[in-house]
Formats: sequence, C-alpha cells, structure tokens
Amino acid sequence: MSIRIFYDKEGIRLKGIRKLFDVIKSLITEENRIPGDISFIITGDSELKSLNIEFLAHDYYTDVITFNYNKGDIVAGEIYISVDTVALNAEEFSVTVQEELKRVIIHGVLHLVGMEDTTEEERQIMHEAEDKWLQRSCK
Repeated sequence: MSIRIFYDKEGIRLKGIRKLFDVIKSLITEENRIPGDISFIITGDSELKSLNIEFLAHDYYTDVITFNYNKGDIVAGEIYISVDTVALNAEEFSVTVQEELKRVIIHGVLHLVGMEDTTEEERQIMHEAEDKWLQRSCK
C-alpha cells in the first residue's frame, strides 16, 4: 500500500502530508475497506480539462477527477487535482488554498470508497463527510 503525491505545477506543495495520509488510511479503514495504492497528481486547469474531455466527455474545467482502480475491498486509484481551480475555489469559499486542496483530496478518496455527488442529497452527504475528515486532518 502506498499513497503518493506528484506535482506537475510549480509553486504549491501540500503541508501536513503525513497527517493527511493517516486520515486517508483511517477513512478507508472506517469504510471497512483496505488501503491500496493511491496517487494524487497535482496539475493545472488545461491538463484536467483535457482529461475531463477525453475520459468523461465533459468539456469544462473541474477541480478533481478520480479514476477508480479498486479491486474487491482494496481501495486504489489516481486522483487528478487542478491547483488552478482549487485556488479559485479557495478564494470563493474564503479558505486557504491548503485547506481547499486537502478538501478535494478527501473528496477524491470519498469517491474511491463509493460516495457519489450527482444529486443534491448526495452532495450534502459528501460535503458533511469532507468536513468530518478535513477536521481530522487539521488536528
């Protein structure tokens, strides 16, 4: 099992990685799943939009795209994050870029454990779960 972060953009580095990785492992374990290999790729808007078009047929910018490679109970995948959109969202929601980056990382992991956010009810449940795990990552 390994959790890795790759940076495709200069200028931003996530702080508190060890604590965040511990929180991710706890999140997966509390969902009665086994942590597997998870990679986070921190990149920019143009790269994420290209992935969004190619793999999801969505022609718009987004903050995070999750590719699920789970096998049985083993949680694995690649989570691509646009630091450009994260920075815009951080400004809009009056939080730090670090906090918003951690939120979208957690959001991606929640997708890997089976949470969806296509309906308003699902988005509310997802947001509450993000808050719970984000709070744990900041302790």
